[in-house]
Amino acid sequence: MSITAAMVKELREKSGAGMMDCKTALNESGGDMEAAVDWLRTKGLAKAAKKAGRVAAVELNSETDFVARNEGFQELVAKVTKIAVGTDGSVEAVAAADLDGKPVSDAITDAIATIGENMTLRRSAVLAVNEGVVSTYVHGKVVDGLGKIGVLVALESSGDKDKLNALGRQIAMHVAATSPLALSTDELDPAVVEREKTVFSEQARESGKPENIIEKMVEGRLRKFYEEVTLVKQAFVINPDQTVEQAVEALAKELGTEVKLSGFVRFALGEGIEKEEQDFAAEVAAATGQ
Repeated sequence: MSITAAMVKELREKSGAGMMDCKTALNESGGDMEAAVDWLRTKGLAKAAKKAGRVAAVELNSETDFVARNEGFQELVAKVTKIAVGTDGSVEAVAAADLDGKPVSDAITDAIATIGENMTLRRSAVLAVNEGVVSTYVHGKVVDGLGKIGVLVALESSGDKDKLNALGRQIAMHVAATSPLALSTDELDPAVVEREKTVFSEQARESGKPENIIEKMVEGRLRKFYEEVTLVKQAFVINPDQTVEQAVEALAKELGTEVKLSGFVRFALGEGIEKEEQDFAAEVAAATGQ
């Protein structure tokens, strides 16, 4: 297969590797772009992800807020997050990834010995798009990229990236405020839906109404539940007169091309470990001037 200049250019953009290395990789892989990226990575010539847009979120816990504000700790978190981009996003993969010649897990152990306080790599995730943007928002920011809540939002589109990123950041702020359970109804945990359905059914039966009326009551309450907990159906914090889904559709119309909200990640520091008493929705609303 003939290797064209356009193919070399595309591989350079995907991998960040040099032109000659990209040409060699394509020759070695018979022109297969994904195989060429893998070839470069195995040779240590590319650490870039296979997708055009890729961002990682990482939660690294310390015992006290004092340590969390330590420059050494913050530098470690920044390095781990950068490394996480080149993994599948799982904690296991991030922990095993190389950081200055040693696994991330060992680097954390060394930091524990130096700082004198336990630290835990608790969660990590990666969002990627083939074409479009992965927008970010950090709430309660301590330094750039580090704060109380971190959100990633993926928008897939061939449209203007500045406009995509502007909406993506607004949606990320919305996610920080509302903490949706899932992107859409289809992605909700079936166990959660079944639990809500059971509760709604029991409540409706207390009314003493016929079974066919009860069924309609439950359906109505489930629709309301979906509007409250799925991102695309929630009223947009930035403009409550439209849903998040409608905001995305409006941008698609403006850009004249399809825009797909394909995923989000929301990490709140200590979530699931201790009860959060602060009203983050109010804080984010205040930050956006709403």
